[in-house]
Amino acid sequence: MSQVLSSTGRPPTVFVLDGDVSVRESLELLISFARVETFASGQEFLARPRVLAPSCLVLDVSLPDVNGLELQERVAADRFEMPIIFITGYGDIPMTVRAMKAGALEFMTKPFDDEALLCAIRDALERSEIALGQEAEIQELRTCYASLTSREREVMELVVSGLLNKQIGLKLGISEITVKAHRGKVMQKMKVDSLADLVKAAERLRVRSRTGAPAFAARPYPSKPGPR
Repeated sequence: MSQVLSSTGRPPTVFVLDGDVSVRESLELLISFARVETFASGQEFLARPRVLAPSCLVLDVSLPDVNGLELQERVAADRFEMPIIFITGYGDIPMTVRAMKAGALEFMTKPFDDEALLCAIRDALERSEIALGQEAEIQELRTCYASLTSREREVMELVVSGLLNKQIGLKLGISEITVKAHRGKVMQKMKVDSLADLVKAAERLRVRSRTGAPAFAARPYPSKPGPR
């Protein structure tokens, strides 16, 4: 089967990290619908520059230089878009629970069913593409928000909190006409056509009411949407 391009036009990549060369070679042959890159050690994988394309990591728990569970923590902190599928020659319940709590998509014991692994990889690549798409949208919103002046940000925060133009003017000590002008600029710069869209944008950016809270907050890793 030929490689499948993602909606971004970039081929998805499956990273295989296992100390056993026979496992690496067999998985490289098995996975035919994506690019495959194999690594024999954690340090070798970590030295590979990050690529913003749909990807997942098939990771052995036992590695020659670092524990796979420890590597999972490092990957999760730096590569949010990369789901992890664990494979191991042995495994116990505490190990599985730790891996899943830390965000692993699957935890499989060797010898695993080939089709089950392929299904897990397809699921992981789909989740990765969703995560990258959402991050791109958030980044565009952040760029729009950064273009606002400090006064426009104040007006935006008060608008999305539900205050009327007159109330905003009284709160900021400016005229209602000036509020309307700032509001129009906010709508233009945030690239929205309605108050509802502005509220949605503010929610995604985690813009708070004027309490001194940060404009942005970390977003959780997105779940794969259910069937419509």
